[in-house]
Parts: sequence; C-alpha cells; structure tokens
Amino acid sequence: MLLVDDHPVVRTGCRRLLASAGGHVILEAENGARALELHGSEKPDCVVLDLGLPDMSGLDLLASIRALDPDARVLVFSMHEDPVFAARALDAGARGYVTKNDAPEELVAAVESVLAGDVYLSRDMARDVALMNHGPNRDPLRDLTPRELRVLAELGRGGAIGDIAERLGVSYKTIANTCTIMKTKLRAGSIRDLIRIAVERRLDP
Repeated sequence: MLLVDDHPVVRTGCRRLLASAGGHVILEAENGARALELHGSEKPDCVVLDLGLPDMSGLDLLASIRALDPDARVLVFSMHEDPVFAARALDAGARGYVTKNDAPEELVAAVESVLAGDVYLSRDMARDVALMNHGPNRDPLRDLTPRELRVLAELGRGGAIGDIAERLGVSYKTIANTCTIMKTKLRAGSIRDLIRIAVERRLDP
C-alpha cells in the first residue's frame, strides 16, 4: 500500500493505524514525484492519497497514476469536507473518498472496501455528492475544472494573480483568463466575489 501525504505526522498515524488493522505493508511518499516513482517500481495494491501536495495537485497525481495503471485503486484521504472535492476525485478515477475529520475506523473501512474492489463514500458524503449533481441543487463549483478549482482555492488563501501564476508555473495572463472563466461559471462580478466564494466554501489548495 502507498500512502501519499506531505505531513509526516499524518503519514505516521495512518501507517500505524492501517498496519495494525490489516497487517498492511505501507510505503510512504511526501510528494507527487516520489509517489509516481514508488507506484511504478512497487505496484502497490492501494494508494491512499492526499489532495494537497507540494509539487502537484492530488487530482493531477491521481490522473497520472490512472494513466499509468488504469486499474489502480486510489482512495483519497483529504481535509476537504466539501462534496465538490469528492465528486472531482471520483470523476478522476478515485475508488473512494474519506476526510481527515472522519473517525479512524472510517479510513480502515474505506481501505478494505477499495481493496475488495468496491467504491467507498461515507453515508453523509454520498448523499451530499448525489444532491450536488442534480437539478436546482447542482453545485456551480461542480462545473470548474481541477485547475480552476485550484486557482479559486489559491485566491481564497489570499494569493495575488501573479503569485498564483508563479506557484503553478504558468503566465499571469493564463491565471487572469482562468479568473474570467470562473467569474462566468460562478456568476461572480469580480475577483473579490471569487475570493468570497472560496472563503465561504473553505476551499484550500
């Protein structure tokens, strides 16, 4: 099993929990590059993946893993409780989604379910994802691409357009255009409105 998280404390806690619960052998990666290296060489039977990594987004890493191994079993383990992140993860090929505020037993159950070939969401998250996908309850964040969602989260964290562009390795114009597209999708009149949405939804890169 491969555990991908940039926080040593989280990796240590998860490793002990999963090793004691199921006797799993746990490999660890602190960033996306190391995760891809280990996945290619060790072929883990399950990947437990955080979305917030220092060198790439977890969703981008998920897509890369799935491109290399379409049968990869990936469980996202994230601080994000907003169902838009769970929906995005499932769209990208994740087999489950658990938040870091869930009980430890939830993570163990999710891992065992994913290893068995099933898809795992907690009851509340499954309900919220279902509600956000249909009719008048459809969440407008659902229409954002992973890159747009990342930029929105960066704005909510107080990032200026130039700083975000540098962090993501793209031009100022690219981020400015992304903001224009997001304003249309989210019916926001200004960058300030985008920031408000990000803060209200507690988005975090």
